[in-house]
Amino acid sequence: MFSVPHLIIIFLVALVVFGPEKLPELARTLGKLMAEFRRATGDLRSTFDEHMRELEREAQLRDLQKREEDRVRQEAQWRAQEAAASQPPAPQQAALPGVAPEAPQQTELPLTSPIAVGSPPPDTVPHGRPNSDASSDGH
Repeated sequence: MFSVPHLIIIFLVALVVFGPEKLPELARTLGKLMAEFRRATGDLRSTFDEHMRELEREAQLRDLQKREEDRVRQEAQWRAQEAAASQPPAPQQAALPGVAPEAPQQTELPLTSPIAVGSPPPDTVPHGRPNSDASSDGH
């Protein structure tokens, strides 16, 4: 900032202008002003540093949240791919040019009365005597 010769010149000018009686009072006032200035700049610097740390923390938090969202999205994609890979492919009909594919038709199944629990299964073999004419034994 100032070299020693510059400070000596400033001191001599102040001594001539203010006189030897007021010079100590002026030096005290100047020292108080310098201390107040340093304190204010220190407070300003600490406030600035605190805000910068807060902004860095917020940026890191946003970065972590983004990474977490990307990880969740990627896991969902992997699960969807695994589910798609585990399912057999749906049969595809060959489309003729100029012909719209038909929608699959739904068929209704006939509703039957439910079988009671404990009842014998329905007979599948017809009852009755076998036809003697149809037998090939000849008895």
